[in-house]
Amino acid sequence: MGDLFDRPDAKDGPEPPRPLADRLRPRSLAEVIGQSHILGPEGPLGVMLASGALSSLILWGPPGVGKTTIARLLADETDLHFVQISAIFTGVPELRKVFEAAKLRRSQGRGTLLFVDEIHRFNKAQQDGFLPHMEDGTILLVGATTENPSFELNAALLSRAQVLVLERLSLADLELLTQRAERELGRKLPLKAPAREALQEMADGDGRACLNLIEQVMAWKTDAPLDTDQLATRLMRRAAKYDKSGDEHYNLISALHKSVRGSDPDAALYWLARMLTGGEDPRYLARRITRMAVEDIGLADPQAQRVCLDAWETYERLGSPEGELALGQAVAYLALAPKSNAAYVAYKGAMALARETGSQPPPKHILNAPTKMMKDQGYGAGYAYDHDAPDSFSGQNYFPEGVKRPVLYAPPERGFERELKKRVEYFAKLRAQRQT
Repeated sequence: MGDLFDRPDAKDGPEPPRPLADRLRPRSLAEVIGQSHILGPEGPLGVMLASGALSSLILWGPPGVGKTTIARLLADETDLHFVQISAIFTGVPELRKVFEAAKLRRSQGRGTLLFVDEIHRFNKAQQDGFLPHMEDGTILLVGATTENPSFELNAALLSRAQVLVLERLSLADLELLTQRAERELGRKLPLKAPAREALQEMADGDGRACLNLIEQVMAWKTDAPLDTDQLATRLMRRAAKYDKSGDEHYNLISALHKSVRGSDPDAALYWLARMLTGGEDPRYLARRITRMAVEDIGLADPQAQRVCLDAWETYERLGSPEGELALGQAVAYLALAPKSNAAYVAYKGAMALARETGSQPPPKHILNAPTKMMKDQGYGAGYAYDHDAPDSFSGQNYFPEGVKRPVLYAPPERGFERELKKRVEYFAKLRAQRQT
């Protein structure tokens, strides 16, 4: 009894219950569910551990996929002292203490694996502070982030660490996790098979969330397994992960844009709905939808831009949620419209040519000559008034005299641009005739 009370962490009474997620934390990398693409024998971590050469790492992935667990187990596998900090709660003074302790530990023959959660929240100066300690071997850094490292982390830090992408857990992974939880708790989930799958879908690829939901369901008193409707009644569905200013924001708007460009109205409407249910500002979506009409449809359907602007105005007049239907109609219209970026390509080509020839003046024959001196210098001399020419087309040159005439706008045989292509070819033929 004396030994028990001599322990500094001994407490009266039974130990408080631990959350299920903590009780099921893997004790080795082999027990980690999912992430076989990085943990397997041919995966980057598997190869590093087999060769005994572990480098600094950035673990990039959504919440609840094992970033912290993997970092802790890497320390065990390599016999490094594990230190965990969070960028949210750690400032420069605390970092100095961590580095000083790691130096002392190193002088005593043991390395330190420093795990930094939410590492993207450190500013540039704080991120730079890790570099000398990484380079001299004081620490082996393992950072975790839910944001795209290429946007959020310094190039210098990224050059000294390997980025590993962790994936959302699949339904098969969550089923394995569910079975592990049932073994730990000693009984089956009180759910019918469809409800069991519905619960896993609610976790949305997040293992920790799945275990929390399981723990909640296991606490219910039920006489018989529940079906999906009963589960939904008792358990609120988790809100989809969506950060309006983060990586998910850009991923989803990219998915919406590419679905429209790929002429898939069903996928386009799905991604629009994902963003709206995630809380995205419909005005942002209205602006981006209009941009899609300009960039990807252009003159193949000149009405597309007007449809988007009308939908935007309809939303402003009706508000949410009725006005969002107009945005959905615009998205469906864009997805089914003929696609062309010919005008967009022509504009970019014109901008490039303008930068190259920006000092070249217009040809004198198309310059106005409001003064006698300008007339004497040849301004306006030889200008052909197109309305007086046959077909109202003179065929004169309108490019600077030192610039060879380019072909910038090349409309395809799609949509309304079929007609524009005929006009381009018609004027090109007349121009050749006039110039000869």
